[in-house]
Amino acid sequence: MSSISDMPANTVSRDPLAAKAATTVAYTDGACKGNPGAGGWGAHLIFSDGSTQDVYGGEKNTTNNRMELMGAIQAIENSPAAHTLEIWTDSSYVQKGITEWVAGWKARGWKTASKKPVANQDLWQRLDDLCSKRDVSWHWVKGHAGHAGNEKADALANLGVHGSSADATDTKKKPPADAIDAPATDDWLANDPLGFNVMSDSFMDDIPMDTATEDDYEDSTATSQPASTEVSMMDTPIHNAPVDVHNDDTDSMPFDGDTSRANPNFQPSLPHPKHRHESNRQLIMDTETTGLDAQKGDRVIEVGIVELVGRRFTGEKLHVYINPERGMDEEVIRIHGISEAFLADKPVFANVAQALYDFMDGAEIIAHNAPFDMTFLSMEFDKVGLHDFAQRVKVTDSLVMAKQMYPGQKNTLDALVRRLDVGKQDRTFHGALLDSEILAEVYLAMTGGQVSLAIEDDTQNEQGQGSHHHFAALADKLIRSSFDTKAHQDWFAKLSDDYPELKAAMPQWSVALDS
Repeated sequence: MSSISDMPANTVSRDPLAAKAATTVAYTDGACKGNPGAGGWGAHLIFSDGSTQDVYGGEKNTTNNRMELMGAIQAIENSPAAHTLEIWTDSSYVQKGITEWVAGWKARGWKTASKKPVANQDLWQRLDDLCSKRDVSWHWVKGHAGHAGNEKADALANLGVHGSSADATDTKKKPPADAIDAPATDDWLANDPLGFNVMSDSFMDDIPMDTATEDDYEDSTATSQPASTEVSMMDTPIHNAPVDVHNDDTDSMPFDGDTSRANPNFQPSLPHPKHRHESNRQLIMDTETTGLDAQKGDRVIEVGIVELVGRRFTGEKLHVYINPERGMDEEVIRIHGISEAFLADKPVFANVAQALYDFMDGAEIIAHNAPFDMTFLSMEFDKVGLHDFAQRVKVTDSLVMAKQMYPGQKNTLDALVRRLDVGKQDRTFHGALLDSEILAEVYLAMTGGQVSLAIEDDTQNEQGQGSHHHFAALADKLIRSSFDTKAHQDWFAKLSDDYPELKAAMPQWSVALDS
């Protein structure tokens, strides 16, 4: 029997590591270096008599979700069946899966709503079978937010990437022998032939405890999915330090553009806004996201910006990939080609937010279907406390412009590229920076006749109100070209040989030209 609790960890107990009467408290976690790649799982168990046990292990080629599931499975298999079990996990994939989604999967013969086989079915069935024989309550805890139990489980999972607790010597107290029933299934891992139940205190002393917080992390992925939806989620948040926004690391390997796999060679480009607040500064922008709805938990994963000042390229480009702290459906990945494995080591939005905000502040933002991009960015900036982003920029929607210029026609970026014969670059995937570069060419082509002249500028009258320049006031801006005047006179001189009337009028015209 499984139950779920949405109560914050800090309201349940002042000491999350304290023992509870007739209850085993377990903190579980999973980790994966590459996803897929080398993975590890870990579980920290606190028994009712105050004794504790740490188990961990791993696999050479696995996924983060499988390791999260294994952490929970091991917690159940290594805890007293006679006691209530309280499991704390930072994986909403595991929590929502076992408490909400599994019933629908079983009813459809372990198929998703789209009739696809449930991923990790073997582990889900194993976990479901274990829960059917136990009184288990499930709790979600924010990962890497300084919670003592979660930090222990995370450290164990990372140890599991490199080995198993069979390699350690037990010096901890174990639960009473009669408190743990024999496993219900004849499984080699459950029977513990390798001694997963032992671990040395010295190992715990060597575990690096990363206490970096992620205050704006909101694991809303699972709640945004229907109970029958299969998702591929990267639930273990990445430890992120603030990004060096002016990274000039020339020793690193060049980025080959491959976003379909783990690829650490990409260096974010977050330049100083040296043209900030200059007049006629335009930023051609595009984003890529985990899905279509920012209100249901989708996040920004890439931002690409090209800068124009006075309708001319400045050479400044902003480009960054962002770890969304959640997963993506395969349909979305097929569109932009950015995999979860590629994003796993990228900074979270909070680490690049200020650099993005500063670069965009005060500019005109031009985007194709701009409300989509602006909704996502405003949501992301709100999460980190930069609530005035939308008021700090001017927004121009190039899609609206295109619909006005070409009513009744297809006005996607690809269609405009073909119609205007610009921006013809390889677009196998819709990368944000590439799309921004193409949109810049499209925008300039669409607005080619809208040349900015002084006549369009505003001046201040004596009352401080804006008024347009009078055309006559610009006459002193015109400069006579002596070269053009002489060329004009020479042209008339040649014509006068054939036209006597023209030759007779030449002296009078010369006086007019000289005046």
